[in-house]
Amino acid sequence: MSVFFYNLPKNIFKCFSGYNILWHLLAIMLTYVIVTSSFDWLYFESSRSSLLHSVLFPAVRLGSRVPIFVPLVLYVFGKIARNLKNVRTAGALGQSVLIGALVASFYKALTGRVHPPRLLTQGTIDISRDFRIGFMRGGMFWGWPSSHTTIAFAMAVTLLVLYPKNEVIRYLAIFYALYIGLGVSISIHWFSDFVAGAIIGTVIGAVVGKSFSDSTTGRSMQSVPKSDSD
Repeated sequence: MSVFFYNLPKNIFKCFSGYNILWHLLAIMLTYVIVTSSFDWLYFESSRSSLLHSVLFPAVRLGSRVPIFVPLVLYVFGKIARNLKNVRTAGALGQSVLIGALVASFYKALTGRVHPPRLLTQGTIDISRDFRIGFMRGGMFWGWPSSHTTIAFAMAVTLLVLYPKNEVIRYLAIFYALYIGLGVSISIHWFSDFVAGAIIGTVIGAVVGKSFSDSTTGRSMQSVPKSDSD
């Protein structure tokens, strides 16, 4: 299982170092623009559709189950078949999930953003600008950015980096990330939570994907178990 923790501290640091920090700042600035322009509330009002909800709401459950299920299944089958490529892919996906969850939870613990109301009624007021800035004032399970989106984009971009020439994986990964992100943006998150999660998740996926991609050249994979199929 050490493959899931390959270069973990270094990769976490890379997500916040160099030019990558600028992407975090972009996520913050775009959120500010979207929130202060009232687009979040406009998006919330315009997306109250039963059809839209029925099509996209499954993203909430998929976004919490797929990140656990897929890396573990890939890892088990990779070990059984002695397929190092599958094991490494499982490790990369698992690590992108872990970092995505940690980073999103860290931001949520500091921003404490109020989540959207369940129903839009005549007396519903605009709460899209409500943040509880400070440590753990709003917990770490709700708020900004969307952890579902952050993790989905981290996994998708990780796959894009590891399999740049595989069109099937490319389109499935992009579709999955967008489905999860848009799905939670019409249910448990604001639109700006989705936007920020997509940006931050992309950064995480790029870092983790490159780290594991470099390892396949034999430059730095000493901590990952080898197999006969390498």
